[in-house]
Amino acid sequence: MRRFRRRRSPRFSGQSFNKLIPNLITVLAVCFGLSGLRFALNGKWEFAVGMIVLAAVFDALDGRMARLLRAQSKFGAELDSLSDFVSFGVAPGVIMYLWALQPMGSFGWMAALFFATCCMLRLARFNSRLDDEKPSFAYNYFTGVPAPAGAGLALLPMMLAFQTGFDLNAFPPAVAIWLVMVGLLMVSQLPTFSFKRMKVPHRMVLPILIVAGLIITGVVSAPWFMLALLIIAYLVSIPLSVAAYRRLLREAEQMAAAEPARDKPQEVAGGPVAGADADGRPAKLH
Repeated sequence: MRRFRRRRSPRFSGQSFNKLIPNLITVLAVCFGLSGLRFALNGKWEFAVGMIVLAAVFDALDGRMARLLRAQSKFGAELDSLSDFVSFGVAPGVIMYLWALQPMGSFGWMAALFFATCCMLRLARFNSRLDDEKPSFAYNYFTGVPAPAGAGLALLPMMLAFQTGFDLNAFPPAVAIWLVMVGLLMVSQLPTFSFKRMKVPHRMVLPILIVAGLIITGVVSAPWFMLALLIIAYLVSIPLSVAAYRRLLREAEQMAAAEPARDKPQEVAGGPVAGADADGRPAKLH
């Protein structure tokens, strides 16, 4: 008598849900950025800036989550760049235009376009140089101001206005100049600190956690004051990062110049070392 076997249900091939989590976080980031535009169109300026801040928080999480889950992919990298352009290039530029630059007409719009274009170029340059070889110390630095930091710098006048109550949007030319300057910082060649691969000594873990707790408390209790303070501190750190990078570069160049000198044969009284041929190689034994 013939036995009948149950047919196995077909197995579906594809990615696990864990692999999709970083991309979902990236999608949330761009949703926050676009929501900032909606709030700006309705004149709800504080909510508009808050959405960009949330987009920056989620942008910081997606890459770390991808590395943690080993879910890094080319698709995720491209999605992250598109999200950054929308959330930190288009959205801040349009928000600043609606808040302060409209009285300038076309010139105000040109400043917003310039900022968004600089953000796009900065992201394209970053992606094109991912596979470039560079010294080990250079991995702790960005080239130019990264897109999230650029968005924070662009929105700094709004945060100061929220905190002080002073109508900085009453000075459209000053805001336009500021926006152009931030755009130039993004596409510049200035080395700026990157904390992605920076290792923290064990003795510094507790102090850093205490400082982080104080910052979070400050953001909850006085958000615009603390956020503006953090952005100003980052702006002040740019000259320090340039000086630190140049010092490390000089040290690397000195070490590279010293290595060939060690490889050269020693000479005595202007001639080659004893027991060596004229070309510096050891003499053959006969």
